[in-house]
Amino acid sequence: MAYLEKCLPVRHWLTFVTGLVECLCFNGAAFGWASLVFVLRVEGYLKWMYVNITDIDITDVNVTQVVDCGEQDEWFSLIFTIASVIESFLTFSNGFVLDQFGTTVARLGGIILYTTGTLMIAFSTPALYVLLYPALTFIAVGGSMFLITNMQDNLW
Repeated sequence: MAYLEKCLPVRHWLTFVTGLVECLCFNGAAFGWASLVFVLRVEGYLKWMYVNITDIDITDVNVTQVVDCGEQDEWFSLIFTIASVIESFLTFSNGFVLDQFGTTVARLGGIILYTTGTLMIAFSTPALYVLLYPALTFIAVGGSMFLITNMQDNLW
């Protein structure tokens, strides 16, 4: 019995550390969207929205080309906004699942949602850019589920 009492603080610290790592890795993924947008632009997502503006100098020697990505930025912002709103809206149902079915079921649901979202991003192409809408939503909701279950586990 004395051995278990010595191991209990170690278990609490391990739970705390793994919960912290999970929150940093999984819950923050939706908020790393700005970095992902840069990669998506390089890959050519929503490329059809580019508007090329050409400024021609009087001597016709110096031609500069400026790419306006305003409409493309609005679409990427819309993807993030929809995911954030749905994540906030579904936090109540995530808490309900945690309360009714327990931590294991809630974490499995979070794993399924997060994995589905990452696979959707992995298999999306510039032609299938619409997969980004549900993908980021699944990542945000799955990460939120991890956050909620870790809060419940680490309050000792």
